[in-house]
Amino acid sequence: MWLTELYRRFQHLVHELGKFGVVGGVAYLIDTALLAVLVLVMESLTAKTIAGVVAATVAFIGNRFWTWRHRARSGLAREYLLYFSFNGVGLVIALGFLFVSHYGLGAVWPVFQSPLADLIAANVVGLAAGTAFRFWSYRRFVFRPVVTPELAPATSSVPDA
Repeated sequence: MWLTELYRRFQHLVHELGKFGVVGGVAYLIDTALLAVLVLVMESLTAKTIAGVVAATVAFIGNRFWTWRHRARSGLAREYLLYFSFNGVGLVIALGFLFVSHYGLGAVWPVFQSPLADLIAANVVGLAAGTAFRFWSYRRFVFRPVVTPELAPATSSVPDA
């Protein structure tokens, strides 16, 4: 059946995407819960930044040691720096949606300045937009595949007669 063959062909990617989703789900719950609490006591962009950094740390640990544990290690410091750089881009994407919702739409319709609207803008719309970017960048640049050197054809060390 074509569906079975398609799954077999992309099985590894499907498993990585599933693990990435589980790790992301846990980080999402942490991010959302923290944001829901922090937005009550501080400015919304600051609250989202703090919640995002905490959730990203949890996600890094999960992705490094579970999702892409089979990939080559290129140094924890390098991976951590790249991971947080790309995660920063994802955070900026979420903050952009939050900014447009809270300050742009909220200036016209005050309902967009509510904590619920902030959660939806940052952690539904913004997070969805940033997730595709994160998966691609982590997989491509941070947790690189193991590279196996190609073997050159064997040559005889015996001179031709």
